Amino acid sequence: MINLSNLTIIIVTYKTDRQILENCLKSIDRNIKVKIIENSNTIDEQDEILLSKYKELTISYTGKNLGYGGGNNYGFGITSTDFALVANPDIVFDNNFFINIEKYLNHDLDFSIIGTSYKKDKVFMPYGFFNESSENIDKKIYSNNLGSIYSNLKKVDWVTGCAMLINLKKFKKKQIFDENFFLYFEEYDLCKQIEIKRENVFSSADLLVHHLGFKGSFGANPELKLDAEKLREWHWMWSTFYFYKKNYSYIFAVRKTLGKLIRAFFKMLFYKITFNNFLKNKYKCRCYGLLNAIIGRSSWYRVDSKFQ
Repeated sequence: MINLSNLTIIIVTYKTDRQILENCLKSIDRNIKVKIIENSNTIDEQDEILLSKYKELTISYTGKNLGYGGGNNYGFGITSTDFALVANPDIVFDNNFFINIEKYLNHDLDFSIIGTSYKKDKVFMPYGFFNESSENIDKKIYSNNLGSIYSNLKKVDWVTGCAMLINLKKFKKKQIFDENFFLYFEEYDLCKQIEIKRENVFSSADLLVHHLGFKGSFGANPELKLDAEKLREWHWMWSTFYFYKKNYSYIFAVRKTLGKLIRAFFKMLFYKITFNNFLKNKYKCRCYGLLNAIIGRSSWYRVDSKFQ
């Protein structure tokens, strides 16, 4: 039996469909500690059933929606193990995932984050580089010199946050994510801070997950599709600008996003005169999210009480 006693899995939920959540839990080794951080004060009637099924599971209720970063920081604060696996609720772990992860829980491996790979081809890459020219020989040589036991690791600049292993010993505080982000770019920003400290982020080819995508919260409900789309678009643009401003400069952020603002504005007008309410609202929220970031407002936007 594999020994994973020094690992805790943290799953941040927001009124997530309990069947989707249980599909995730079923794919987890039953001996691993799992902490569900419910970003609300809503106790689902199925929670007691889940707790009775999974002996290593606990569920904590934050009382309000702290966002992805805030929810995970809450989870880090009540985690006592050296390693935490941050996971979205809408993923399913591959059968060999927890056999493969054990070798990375080795104190001899110098890493801050190890990202996972998608079980099937996806549009989005699970890793990347802040400067594409930095995907160079130095990083490939570094990865190849780790030894055969770590042959599936690639040194990268960033990994996606749907599932990633975090070495908590590398962080002095439990507030690891920047909570100014409410949604999107939190993991990229964290990886950027790790790059600045000259620490290591890897992507693993043998830690495989199947990611449903956009199924981890209320957005899976078809009746709330427009609300979910508005929230995503507003925060995608706000977080884009904030990430560039924080890690580069205000002028750099304006240059990177001005074209997006202009395109969103004209698309909003076009869909307004063509009476396409869904797309009009989508691009309206893109405009407003970016404008709020430009004038220095916080990531305040929520849609009524559905998000509190």
